[in-house]
Amino acid sequence: MRSRLFLKIYLTLLASLAAVAIASAAFVWLGQGEEDVSWQSQRTRFVTALIPPDMDRRSVEATLQRFSRAFDADITVYDPQGRPLASAGRPLPHDILSRRWRRDSGDLHTMVTELPDGRAVAVRMERPFRPAGRNPLAYLALIAGVIGLAAYPVVRHLTRRLERLRRGVDAWGRGDFVARVPADGSDEVAAVAKSFNKAADHVERLIKSHRALLANASHELRSPLARLRIAIDLFEQVPDEKRKEEIVRNLAELDTLVEEILLASRLDHVEKLDGSEPVDLLALVSEEGARNGVEVSGTPAIVTGDARLLGRLVRNLMQNALRHGRPPVTSTVAPVAGAVELRVRDHGPGIEESESARVFEPFYRPSGRSEAAGGWGLGLALVRQIAERHGGAVHYETPSDGGTCFVVKLPLRAA
Repeated sequence: MRSRLFLKIYLTLLASLAAVAIASAAFVWLGQGEEDVSWQSQRTRFVTALIPPDMDRRSVEATLQRFSRAFDADITVYDPQGRPLASAGRPLPHDILSRRWRRDSGDLHTMVTELPDGRAVAVRMERPFRPAGRNPLAYLALIAGVIGLAAYPVVRHLTRRLERLRRGVDAWGRGDFVARVPADGSDEVAAVAKSFNKAADHVERLIKSHRALLANASHELRSPLARLRIAIDLFEQVPDEKRKEEIVRNLAELDTLVEEILLASRLDHVEKLDGSEPVDLLALVSEEGARNGVEVSGTPAIVTGDARLLGRLVRNLMQNALRHGRPPVTSTVAPVAGAVELRVRDHGPGIEESESARVFEPFYRPSGRSEAAGGWGLGLALVRQIAERHGGAVHYETPSDGGTCFVVKLPLRAA
């Protein structure tokens, strides 16, 4: 099972090499047949020109003697009835005409050439008077074998990396969310490994975020639930308007917390907003400022996004400043280098520099703040999520004259 992919790839390579070798051998073999026919025709014309039919026997024998000495060969010329006409060298066997072309015992080769006038010339010599014979199949099989051996480590290396990738995916699928696979190299396998690691990192962050959100939410929900239960018990004993207001207030707190949890979870799972439209940020901030009693100033600026989510972003910043800071609370909108900055400032005690980045974590509780005073909930965490979904960012600044200032930067709508 583990090496099935390796066998498929390697056997496919070997089968392709075998197919190429067989096709090449067939092509060479057919060409070799044509070459043999052409060689035999040329050899016949050469011998006919060497000993023409009208040459006398003495001249034929003289010519055969010269060739016999030159090639150390045994030569005999036969008439159309198979009787010897002339010879040179050692006598040839009586059945020589039936041999055509063959290799005798030892290193001797026999060649018989039939002339157009019916005569035949038989030659026996050590080296064949013809092109050397070759075995194209053996030659191509050798090439295929060498390529197959050279391809083995390459294919094995490739499939070994794929096996490591499979083992990493299997481990991750079994719940080992910290498992990653080696992403060395720059080929397609490395690209798949990098994509897997990137997706695994994203899923791991989501899981950790959801676990932290669930743990913190369950902790934060206990306080309003406990207060709500006490208020209901007291209201049943002594119904009055004050206890009714306490019940309504606790219910509203629970409703807001649940809504924020659901919104944070939804924003975690989306990369792009469902619907975007032009939004006048200054008008939106002014509306929220009038609702919360916050002074607003600035320059009109158009951004692209979800007006409901952007309104939630502004409202969370203002309510956070009103709840945890000190008046006066102000808000400004100003275009800055292709973007627009929204600043919400209060004049409270401020935040320690070491905690300025952590205030955007869900349910973060600043140091020195008692549990009875409550944490910062999901307000600023939602501000960061909404800003990022709109292509922007949020950060904290400490004004020179004290207080707290949160700055949201969003891209301006293209003209």
